[in-house]
Amino acid sequence: MLINRNTIYFTIMALLLIGVGLFQSWNVSLSILNLCLISAIMALGVNIQWGYAGLFNVGIMGFAALGGLAAVLVAMPPVEGAWSAGGWGAIGGLFLAFISITLAVITYQRMSAGRTRSILIIAICVIGFFITRSVFGPATHAIEDINPAKSGYLGGFGLPIVLSWPVGGVFAGIAAWVIGKITLGLRSDYLAIATLGISEIIIAVLKHEDWMTRGVKNVVGMPRPVPFEINLQTTEWFLNLSSTLGADPIGFSSIFVKICYACLFVTMLLIVLWLSETALKSPWGRMMRAIRDNEVSANAMGKNVTKRHLQVFVLGSVVVGLAGAMLTTLDGQLTPTSYQPLRFTFLIWVMVIVGGSGNNWGAVLGGFVIWFFWIEAEPLGLILMNAITSGMADDNSLKLHLIDSAAHMRLMTMGLILLLVLRFSPRGLLPEK
Repeated sequence: MLINRNTIYFTIMALLLIGVGLFQSWNVSLSILNLCLISAIMALGVNIQWGYAGLFNVGIMGFAALGGLAAVLVAMPPVEGAWSAGGWGAIGGLFLAFISITLAVITYQRMSAGRTRSILIIAICVIGFFITRSVFGPATHAIEDINPAKSGYLGGFGLPIVLSWPVGGVFAGIAAWVIGKITLGLRSDYLAIATLGISEIIIAVLKHEDWMTRGVKNVVGMPRPVPFEINLQTTEWFLNLSSTLGADPIGFSSIFVKICYACLFVTMLLIVLWLSETALKSPWGRMMRAIRDNEVSANAMGKNVTKRHLQVFVLGSVVVGLAGAMLTTLDGQLTPTSYQPLRFTFLIWVMVIVGGSGNNWGAVLGGFVIWFFWIEAEPLGLILMNAITSGMADDNSLKLHLIDSAAHMRLMTMGLILLLVLRFSPRGLLPEK
């Protein structure tokens, strides 16, 4: 019965995407498909944390932003003169900050509690801050002064951008380990507040550290793992293919590029899904669900609950970081201001809830359903408003207001979908088995 339900729901989603291709355009349909694939991977990461272990993480956008940072650092070419102007100074400043933090931690661990320890830790932090700023500040200013209109940052290593996907996962995993060591001992509501706050800190750093990400000036013109449309339009084999299919080379080049992206994203989704399913059905997966359902009993049986929570928190964040790097690859630019924690974190959580938390296939389905209607709610809303007001005069104020309000249909649509699913299928479209 579960297999039949899977087949039915995914068939309906395929038909909806085909319908968009037939009635709107295949470019729009394929664009939605690619974003659905990335959303599904991100929902899988959240499902690993919430569905496997019951960890309520609302710092999703922070980990996705780290994936975007990885794409810049790996794929963008190094800026000429930036390293000699202040690159090594910036790295040295970060190293000094790391040493200061390490000394403070060692002092805290090695000395007994008391006024002497507190004074010493404060002294280490204050002295370390001023030494770090004396090295780090001038170096970053020198980097940002190099052709600020076009660069003004260090750049990256100029490697293939696909390599940034696992690197984005590693960045997010390291950040999750640090965050988890601090927050996983907290109660679930405090964990949510802490992860949201840390996510805001990560995004604020990306917005304001111009030497690393150009800040609000954005990093544009990123390399692509697929051909550029303009290059395809002058390539003989592509022109022959277009002629064989009877397609216009200019329009078909855009469709072909989106199909190439879709092939890459489908491959990554299948790999992550297979790994997630294998983990869920293993003894480790059964142990995680036992901890989720009853921490007290699991702890009494000798399971280190905090350690396992840290483990699954890191794994889920790695998947989110991977998806974040893929999203930046698809966009072709890093835009730190586009990472809006409350808005898009809400969407990812709705994907997991609607699809069915604890079920990997449900997370994938939720990613497709929610992102499809998030994009299509506006044009469908405009059609609905035009149909409702078809009998009104063109200058009718109510008609003009309703048509102008069609853009807000997506928020109402998300709420309506969530309410309907929670009413008729409280455990999601594909509930946990």
